Amino acid sequence: MNTKQLELKAEEIRSSIIEMLVEAGSGHSAGPMGMADVFTALYFDVLNIDPDRPNMPDRDRLVLSCGHICPVLYATLAHRGYFPKKELLTLRKFGTRLQGHPHNLDLPGLETSSGPLGQGLSQACGMAMTAKMDDAKWRTYAILSDGEHDEGQTWEAVMFAGKNKLHNLTAIVDRNNIQIDGFTENVMPLEPFADKYRANNWYVLEVNGNDIDEVLGALRHARAVFEKPTVIIAHTVPGKGVDFMENDYHWHGKTPDNREAEIALRELRTLRGKIKSEHE
Repeated sequence: MNTKQLELKAEEIRSSIIEMLVEAGSGHSAGPMGMADVFTALYFDVLNIDPDRPNMPDRDRLVLSCGHICPVLYATLAHRGYFPKKELLTLRKFGTRLQGHPHNLDLPGLETSSGPLGQGLSQACGMAMTAKMDDAKWRTYAILSDGEHDEGQTWEAVMFAGKNKLHNLTAIVDRNNIQIDGFTENVMPLEPFADKYRANNWYVLEVNGNDIDEVLGALRHARAVFEKPTVIIAHTVPGKGVDFMENDYHWHGKTPDNREAEIALRELRTLRGKIKSEHE
């Protein structure tokens, strides 16, 4: 896909997220909307994956540590062909495969189950260490929230990866500056965030996480780093694409009602039209 196609796909995924959430009546809005560009870049350009062979041995592994943003993962998997898009409307319903936090035995394309924050990077480290010991060529990607860096286990994993020079591991942090109780720098300040990773022997890249070209450039750059793990700090706008959601921490765990969803979907349709016109 070229940049225009990827941008359009990201907006389609955002629309699917809104449709899923309003149908479910519960779930998280801000994080999934903000990370749609990152997930689009990964699943439609970067990852070595095959929806028809979801368990192929040499596939790249993606660990979603912040399981509460799973609507963006589900929507991306469906758009990538792992399961029918119509199933997205079963999010959080009784008996669904699309649980409120991912369960890896339910859906193809899920490497881990996630929910309790702070555990995903440790799981990703184990995968990357295994690949390194086996001299395997596949890579491991870990998606983390900034808020989960309040958890001590995250920093234990950061230290482990740096010590063991896990060059086949790329962590992507959704640096949207919000968590459920407010702004990260009010709840538990993280800055100087990048310097903390550098101090633990990580290669650090910072990008606009809502610019697909920047995200792709960083992901390609990470593959060229051979002496240490890489973290991409992706500065994103929570609720990206919907004016009344953007940068409002109250939408961290809030779901739009029918009226709000209608407004949101209209805004996203307008964005898709703008993208098409800009590239013509």
